[in-house]
Amino acid sequence: MSARDWLLLVILSTVWGGSFFFFEVALQTLPPFTVVLGRVGLGAIILLAIARARGARLPFSAAIARRYLLLGGISNALPFSFIVWGQTQIPSGLASIINAMTPIWAVLVGLMIGSDERLTPAKAVGVVLGFCGVAVLMGPDLLQELDPYSLGQLSVLGATVCYGFAVHYGRRFGDTPALVNAAYMLTAATVWLTPVALLVDQPWTLAPGLTGWGALLGLSIICTAFAYLLYFRILASAGATNMSLVTFLVPVSAISLGAVFLGERLGPTAFAGMAILFAGLAIIDGRALRLIRGR
Repeated sequence: MSARDWLLLVILSTVWGGSFFFFEVALQTLPPFTVVLGRVGLGAIILLAIARARGARLPFSAAIARRYLLLGGISNALPFSFIVWGQTQIPSGLASIINAMTPIWAVLVGLMIGSDERLTPAKAVGVVLGFCGVAVLMGPDLLQELDPYSLGQLSVLGATVCYGFAVHYGRRFGDTPALVNAAYMLTAATVWLTPVALLVDQPWTLAPGLTGWGALLGLSIICTAFAYLLYFRILASAGATNMSLVTFLVPVSAISLGAVFLGERLGPTAFAGMAILFAGLAIIDGRALRLIRGR
């Protein structure tokens, strides 16, 4: 990776880490489904406008709609809802650490659906370490009582399961321009979330104020539209393997933002669990082992 790629990767990790911060701020004045709808809805409008301005072809048919409804559901609507509800119970920094379980689930889903994923000894060790890290994060209390705090952690973990399926299903859209994929995916998520938010939250009765609106704009413009554009740019120049490094960097920015601006303080078990989880991710990634072996 070039110095430019590294810089863009750090920027992207800061932006995506910022989504946990903006979620926390938005939740001070808005309910979860409205927050998620605001993010995907405004993000979809922005990306569709950019795609149109760039002259991208935007095909539509019933078959296309069905495919993107599934992708938007498992990539955005469900996981974002799980994360946002989870953050009503747990700190944003802790949510970002649990979110790093995504690559672990991607490996397991690949094995389950019979993709080209192979369970090597290194991957097996990485998966086990990943679950050990989450077990340390959540602590033994989870086995005794499902209190709101534990449910919040499980909710965010549920989001990573969705992402694990989305990683593999998203590969079917490789023949479509990335910008169109992102725009359609967010549009489909908006379709799913609009009736839910209208029925559950009744957003016309809410008064988010400047703080709420600012958080929604930050989520949609910076953490969604800009982040997806940056993501696909890095993907094109550095490749998917290097792109996966963002998994290690997002919690760092999320924890830092939560500590500085929200006064969040995570306990030693959170950092111990993160260290074990990151060790598992590093083993699955393989680059650290190759570096140690001198390859």
